[in-house]
Amino acid sequence: MSWDVRKIHISCILSAAALALAGCAPALRQAPTDAAIDIPSQWAYADGKATGAATGIAAQWWQVMGDTALDGYVQAALARNANLQVAGTRVAAARAQLAQADAAMAPTLGWGASAGVTHSLTTAGISTSRSVQPQLQASWEPDLWGRLGDKKTAADWQYRASQADRDAVALSVASTTAQAYVDLLAREAQLAQTRRTADTRRQALQLAQDQESVGYISKLQVTQARAEYEAVQQQIPALEMAIARQFNALQLLAGDVPARRDTAMVDGAAFARLQLPAAPQLLPSALLRRRPDLLQAELQLAASDANLRASRAAYLPQVNLSTSAGRLFVNALHYDPISVWSLGASVLAPLFDGGRLDAQYDAATAQRDQAAYTYRGAVLTALGDVENALVGVDRLGAQMQTAERRRAVLAQSLSFAKDRYEAGYASYLEQIDAQRNLFQAEIEVINLRQSQLDNLIALYRALGGGWSADAVLAGGAAAAAKP
Repeated sequence: MSWDVRKIHISCILSAAALALAGCAPALRQAPTDAAIDIPSQWAYADGKATGAATGIAAQWWQVMGDTALDGYVQAALARNANLQVAGTRVAAARAQLAQADAAMAPTLGWGASAGVTHSLTTAGISTSRSVQPQLQASWEPDLWGRLGDKKTAADWQYRASQADRDAVALSVASTTAQAYVDLLAREAQLAQTRRTADTRRQALQLAQDQESVGYISKLQVTQARAEYEAVQQQIPALEMAIARQFNALQLLAGDVPARRDTAMVDGAAFARLQLPAAPQLLPSALLRRRPDLLQAELQLAASDANLRASRAAYLPQVNLSTSAGRLFVNALHYDPISVWSLGASVLAPLFDGGRLDAQYDAATAQRDQAAYTYRGAVLTALGDVENALVGVDRLGAQMQTAERRRAVLAQSLSFAKDRYEAGYASYLEQIDAQRNLFQAEIEVINLRQSQLDNLIALYRALGGGWSADAVLAGGAAAAAKP
């Protein structure tokens, strides 16, 4: 039988064996139907203003607040934050796994050599034979059922999911750093206002002491003035401690060691200069490609789907082709080399494994279903984040208007109380009450402005901060599957 005939015969046997076992693989299970989610056409609190693109959202979105120091902190955090650096290593690991999966589809080629000495008894007497055989060996597994291809696809989606995860961490780091900076400036504004109030009450206490010394007022009024002064003065160390701790947290976010924050000259001007632009708009349907965490969940689902297909293909026969070629040097031939070669094929088909393949397939199915539900949960969370931030834009704005009007009224009340006290028409208690109420109103305005800025940052984060999936999906293995 010629070699061509033998080759055809072997090929027929392998094909017949593979086809005979192809029907043993289970049917591919679809994702659960209750993992699907309907995206609304409009936001509940957007008043129909949203558009299909992220209007006004730049990549460096935090710059809209107009603070160069804030920009410096965020840029430093994006460059040196430890969590972001760890996310970068996960991308590198996923890239290596993708390269490994890609290499599994290629033939392997190796070089080897063997040498031996044989000392035996023959009819002619004792014979010693020495041989040396260098050779090249190659093997290849044809991807008949797409198992290796599915593993590569899964690795590709995992790699891209790790990129989206790194971008999600970057968005989180940027927004957390921005909120930490706003909190720091808000606390310094509170400290500045508290010091101004303490100075005012110190002057009022001095005036009361002077009036009491000439018998114009009683000691009771002096003690009341002192109590009000000490009550405000007590808040200063607490605010200074909070500022120090907040600054340390900001330093750590930026990848720096804790440092000392000088608050001797704070006047709240930096906080007042922070800008509050109009809220950006984005359609709910566009959110799926604007949030890195949503893309990560979607890619994880696609990867789990590919792994499920690869697990199903494990039921089918695996074919391996191998060949080797080399030279044989034998002393009996006076080391005159002869060519040696081999060519073969093998089929490995599962017959009995104690349920291992079934367990693997069930596990892969459960993991795919888990990824589908995780994706649904991530979308719902994202929609809730945006809605919460949008309602905050409107309601916090209304609160701020009311607080500013109240502050203006209380400022007038304090002026009237001072005039009445100096004219002798009212007791010092009226002035004290007016001072206390105005101080509380000033702090409330600062707190509400901080809430507005925090809510704006939360909205930018909820909308993806100007991020786009294009860079991650460019050159992908296939379109990501959705439930």
